[in-house]
Amino acid sequence: MPPASDVTLNELRLLVAVAEHGSISAAARLLLISQPSASARMKELERHLGLELLDRRTRGAELTADGRAVTDWARAVVDAADVLLTGAQALATSRDAQLTIAASQTVGEYLTPAWLADYRRTQPDRPVRLQVMNSRDVIAALRAREVDLGFIETPRVPADLARRKVGQDRLTLVVAPGHPLARRRSVGREELGELSLASREDGSGTREALSRSLGRAVEPALELDSNAAVKVEVASGGYPAVLSELAVAAELRDRRLVEVELEDVDLRRRLHAVWRKPGRLTPAAADFLAGVLGPHG
Repeated sequence: MPPASDVTLNELRLLVAVAEHGSISAAARLLLISQPSASARMKELERHLGLELLDRRTRGAELTADGRAVTDWARAVVDAADVLLTGAQALATSRDAQLTIAASQTVGEYLTPAWLADYRRTQPDRPVRLQVMNSRDVIAALRAREVDLGFIETPRVPADLARRKVGQDRLTLVVAPGHPLARRRSVGREELGELSLASREDGSGTREALSRSLGRAVEPALELDSNAAVKVEVASGGYPAVLSELAVAAELRDRRLVEVELEDVDLRRRLHAVWRKPGRLTPAAADFLAGVLGPHG
């Protein structure tokens, strides 16, 4: 006898339909299959179970005693399967409908707003949730499956994440107009490494990029948890800072901050979209990334 584990959900659905509608032909019409296919499927179920489920000597399809018992069990299996499939579909629909993004502070504050505006013009009914945090926390949120898509500015992308370049950025040394460094033509790599700096917190892409360029971990004189807080500190005449040119563009235009040229140090960095491996992006996340990359992405 074939193992009962070979029984399929479609066979059980057919048995329940035969019991409820009184004939194989009526059950076949309900399930949108042919009557010969339904008959063959019922015989296959009986073969799998080693039981005679229908009395084929009567008109229609009358269940045997074994058939009635199996039908009761089959109905419970079919109902449970319907709950599973309906719930899974609801989860998938909800996930596809809502897009959850995490972005590092520089990307989240200076690039994502325009990306979101473009996305909403093409997808006005699809809700989007944006979380702004440092690059390390973006990576953690992806790994914990809390977000669908991340944007980071850290120079190193972990091997367990897929990535796509979405832009390039440059870090710049900035001071207040009255700071002694504002009168300098340039600062070299060694001197930059010796400066007392205000800096973003450990885990930020900006700080990691600077540490990587200098070849050693940056130990700031003052650690702050946002670009805005660092800029206030610098503008007040306090410590110099190395920040993204995206973050300080307005302050440089207004002369609230002054850029100090750097020698022999490359502070350019790539900005990446990242998501979990293996697997594909959700449709909503794929649509959003396609908009970020543009027609030539």
